[in-house]
Amino acid sequence: QVQLVESGGGSVQAGGSLRLSCAAFGPTYKIDWIDCMGWFRQAPGKEREGVATIDRDGTTKYADSVKGRFTISQDNAKNTLYLQMNSLKPEDTAMYYCAADLAYCSELWNYDMDYWGKGTLVTISS
Repeated sequence: QVQLVESGGGSVQAGGSLRLSCAAFGPTYKIDWIDCMGWFRQAPGKEREGVATIDRDGTTKYADSVKGRFTISQDNAKNTLYLQMNSLKPEDTAMYYCAADLAYCSELWNYDMDYWGKGTLVTISS
């Protein structure tokens, strides 16, 4: 089984930056099968929404609400996924979840990915 562990959440003021990390743990052969990784978030009282995904070949996708402010990246050697978040807004406040799937990222947000982390909380104050 692959485990995903997020870190880097916290509280910052609007306009600030945070960098989230997601480390994948488990058998090497299972981690090598992962083709899509992504970040999702869920704000209080709202449904989970996709933030960004990245394919094994580096193809990325972003939600319109974060384009130009967030950057998703991965370090395959370290089995780690990142989300650099700049120009943060109060509406970015949410629990951020890392996810991974054995299939390539689809055009639609996949809320049924194979592996999920437990989340890291991001709070942006105005």
